[in-house]
Amino acid sequence: MKLICRSTTLSGQAIILYYKSFRKGAFVEIIVPIRQVPDVALNIRVNDGVVVEDGVSFVISSWDETAIEGALQMTEELGGEVTLLGIGPQRVSEALRKGLAMGAHKAIHVLYEEGQTDSFGYAKIMTKVMEGRNYDMILTGKQAQDTDAGLTASMLAEFLELPQVTNIIRFGDLAADGLTVYRKGDHGTEVLGLKLPAVVTVNDSLNEPRLASMRGIMMAKKKPMESLTPADLGMNAEELGLQGSMTEVLKFEKPESRKEGERFEGEETETVPMTLQKLVSEAKLAV
Repeated sequence: MKLICRSTTLSGQAIILYYKSFRKGAFVEIIVPIRQVPDVALNIRVNDGVVVEDGVSFVISSWDETAIEGALQMTEELGGEVTLLGIGPQRVSEALRKGLAMGAHKAIHVLYEEGQTDSFGYAKIMTKVMEGRNYDMILTGKQAQDTDAGLTASMLAEFLELPQVTNIIRFGDLAADGLTVYRKGDHGTEVLGLKLPAVVTVNDSLNEPRLASMRGIMMAKKKPMESLTPADLGMNAEELGLQGSMTEVLKFEKPESRKEGERFEGEETETVPMTLQKLVSEAKLAV
């Protein structure tokens, strides 16, 4: 089976790519783990080093929304299904429904009400969920908005013994068992060949996530959502929460407000001397 589709190179020139199916049946199966996080655009209250959840609005982490959009674009072009995976209390189902409204096909909710776990714990739960499931790619955000840790995907790849690439900014050619990806590196864009199945994390510059349509919101209510517990996955309490965590959050702190800066406008011949004068008189710098 071959599918002919149109893509675009970095230079903007259109090219024709030939894709072969991975397996007989579904073309590409993508699992997208997502995190529900406090809306950081709003005022987050911290009391005694703990985030106060009362009145807090929760959203899908923005990098994970980018991952959902990337998965949807790939399956819309090639065929296949997108499965969302969320871990956490009952409210996480709201985030999963939003992802389903965007266009994902089904979801898995691991209901975990016993308190916070760290990246290591999330990766262990995800590993258990993946056992026995068919997928070509695990696609997620490069980090979550609440902790910015960026550790879970790498741990998951290690547990599953899969190759991984992080911080993707573009997908390239797809072959029978591999994919070309463009990664944002420290010194520019890196072009890598990736054997599938694999774990991939995305940079938020990959795309602009779509908004759910009214039709999508209505359809999301009927899409399947599998509900599991850690016990269903054969996990015990010692593996989860603070007991099973490799790290400990000591406290959360709101950043100190910064003093508003001063801006100089005009020609360089005017602004440079004024800037130097401020550096000497206020910052006590030697120039």
